[in-house]
Amino acid sequence: MHLHILGICGTFMGSLALLARELGFQVSGSDSNVYPPMSTQLEEAGIELREGYAAANLIPRPDLVIVGNALSRGNPEVEALLNQGLPYVSGPQWLAEHVLPGRRVIAVAGTHGKTTTASLLAWLLESAGLAPGFLIGGVPRNFGVSARLGAADAPFVVEADEYDTAFFDKRSKFVHYRPEIAILGNLEFDHADIFEDLAAIERQFHHLVRTVPGRGRLLVADDEPALDRVLEQGCWTPVERMGATSSSPWRLVLERDDASRFRVIHQQAEVDEDAVVDWSLTGTHNARNALAALAAAHACGIDLARGCAALARFETPRRRQEVRGEVAGIQVIDDFAHHPTAIATTLEGLRAATTRGRLLAVIEPRSNTMRLGTLSDRLAASVAAADQSFWYQPAGFDWSLEPVLAAIQEPAHLVTDIDALVAALVAEARPLDRIVVMSNGGFGGIHEKLLAALEVAHG
Repeated sequence: MHLHILGICGTFMGSLALLARELGFQVSGSDSNVYPPMSTQLEEAGIELREGYAAANLIPRPDLVIVGNALSRGNPEVEALLNQGLPYVSGPQWLAEHVLPGRRVIAVAGTHGKTTTASLLAWLLESAGLAPGFLIGGVPRNFGVSARLGAADAPFVVEADEYDTAFFDKRSKFVHYRPEIAILGNLEFDHADIFEDLAAIERQFHHLVRTVPGRGRLLVADDEPALDRVLEQGCWTPVERMGATSSSPWRLVLERDDASRFRVIHQQAEVDEDAVVDWSLTGTHNARNALAALAAAHACGIDLARGCAALARFETPRRRQEVRGEVAGIQVIDDFAHHPTAIATTLEGLRAATTRGRLLAVIEPRSNTMRLGTLSDRLAASVAAADQSFWYQPAGFDWSLEPVLAAIQEPAHLVTDIDALVAALVAEARPLDRIVVMSNGGFGGIHEKLLAALEVAHG
């Protein structure tokens, strides 16, 4: 059976393509922006990639077209599949019908940290010998792929995105997954191109809550008012709270300011458990991600001490505080942060890790929410932990970043050309500096360009 996937290089759709290939389907796909690491994964799996959208991509005629949520009416390939009467479904629907039935599904939801938490959980299950399946919106380096089927009787971990499903299905993706265990890690406003306000997102999260059976479990972060409002709309599943408050059954206590060492305490009716995590990640947000993964793994029968020990061998997913290279003591770090909260927590964690050298933040406000300027009033504060910030504003950007830069106390630079941005960074950087590049896209290959230019100047 031949499946053709529109938007195949998106993190979700690319992962879906890998699962379909593993199931034995012939898979091809098209996208307007084919770039690593997803394109590399797909090519290595023998999946044919076609740059751009066109009616010709539907020749030979596929048996089924899977449509990504970035595609809309007016797209030439969408119009061609409708005019030709080809059968089509959304990615989440295909996953729900062909991969998830009969599996113990664990859904990882939240505005931030889904990829890291899902990667952590998959690794904990793998370390315990359970051979889980997973679909993750990134490439966990412990596995080297973003998706796999895993053992037929093993849990399946899915990164549960609240973004809409497809142009013909405006529900959030995660309503299709029907999880037995759902992690609700955090919730704040995002996706301004889809949701009118935070209340609209809360309604979608409650749709997810409605699908979790009474025999299942909801693992919900404390200190999250929006999640409290979600549960107040109705809940029919046992809830376990996670966080730093003493009343939470799952609690973390930081033992280092950079959160690279912390204690996990599980308070239960019979015997309380506690264990120490000593790992390479930094930041309280990552410690909370680990806490959620440990709680979900515990629900699958993995004791706390074994889970904490496995975290010492965890490698961050690609593009999550990933060190891309180092030249003359200047480190280039890649991170997916693209929301003010994620930018702030990433920088705060990196700042806490060491006092040596400076932290230079490079930001591409690329997401739809950022391009609309919806959260512009929070951007200046998001880089408070950086010594300097460099902001890339491409042609056609919908609003000016200049007021944001004017509100930043530390030196801030506005650049409209990637080559000029690389030149500015090379001129500014000195040994022991860390340059953290934050974007949810390929950013014009800036990481490789920057490392090459640093090599010329300093190598």
